Amino acid sequence: MTPENEIVAEQPAAERVGMELSRWFGSGDFAPRPKAAPAATQVVRPESARRVDWGRVLPFLAMHAVCLAVIWVGFSWVAVGVTVALYVLRMFAITGFYHRYFSHRTFKTSRVGQFVFGLLGASAVQRGPIWWAAHHRHHHVHSDKPDDVHSPVQHGFFWSHMGWFMSHKHFAADLSRVKDLLKYPELRFLDRFDVAVPTALGVGVFLLGVLLQHVAPGLGTTGWQMLVWGFFISTVLLYHGTFTVNSLAHIFGKRRFATADNSRNNLFVALITLGEGWHNNHHHYATSERQGFYWWELDVAHYALRVLSWFGIVWDLRTPSSSALLQESRNSN
Repeated sequence: MTPENEIVAEQPAAERVGMELSRWFGSGDFAPRPKAAPAATQVVRPESARRVDWGRVLPFLAMHAVCLAVIWVGFSWVAVGVTVALYVLRMFAITGFYHRYFSHRTFKTSRVGQFVFGLLGASAVQRGPIWWAAHHRHHHVHSDKPDDVHSPVQHGFFWSHMGWFMSHKHFAADLSRVKDLLKYPELRFLDRFDVAVPTALGVGVFLLGVLLQHVAPGLGTTGWQMLVWGFFISTVLLYHGTFTVNSLAHIFGKRRFATADNSRNNLFVALITLGEGWHNNHHHYATSERQGFYWWELDVAHYALRVLSWFGIVWDLRTPSSSALLQESRNSN
């Protein structure tokens, strides 16, 4: 069945809202499961697959609304600098580790390195690495087919960009796809309490602003200004930068390889995601750590991973040979 016509059984409204609100404070994927409602009380509705969990997505919507507070907290260059730094650092954690490591295992690292970069990725407020990888692996199995829940070809731009994870059905991850990650209790912890790391980051950014206000008042920042710029604005930009890979990079751009999906190489997406925009390359060679295959295809995440490899933090970075790329490109053309 496709995501649109699959039949799901709805819980009673009060129980459903309670569960949605509880997800503000931890992932339900690792929480004890409630007992199923008796068959006589279940209401079966086909449209439930696309129903928005408003209680659960309120924090996501609030993140956007809080950005409007710039009207009151004002502007400073130091706050903008922290915003850019946290955007780049966390985007690298998402592209380099959530995607290329946890989802595709395109290189190796130590268990400590795995946890540290999983922790950094969790600060991006895109849930834990297990949830993220499970959804992404599902995407590659069904790319641009009816069961690909964030395909713009199948379900439209808005749904692919952000609607899918706001829905009742598609928020849940298929943990059978990430059995290799489930054996690590520290990763399960990051998923179970995925709100903890972003909260700690927000508090830290606020305290940084308070400190700078007292020790360097000439910088013109405050705790509230730093919180709005460094955490909320940076995170919202990070959200939509990441989401463009699902939406824009399956609609706009060029296709070097004749893949079975509609993946595209998109320079704009590559620039704002540190290299993820070479999406047609990626869908053809999903096991390659490097996604920009030629010198003119900017892939900042790849460059950063290469630097980490010099220090032994990561190793065995997989990439196709130049001759294989040339032959495959010719065959596709």
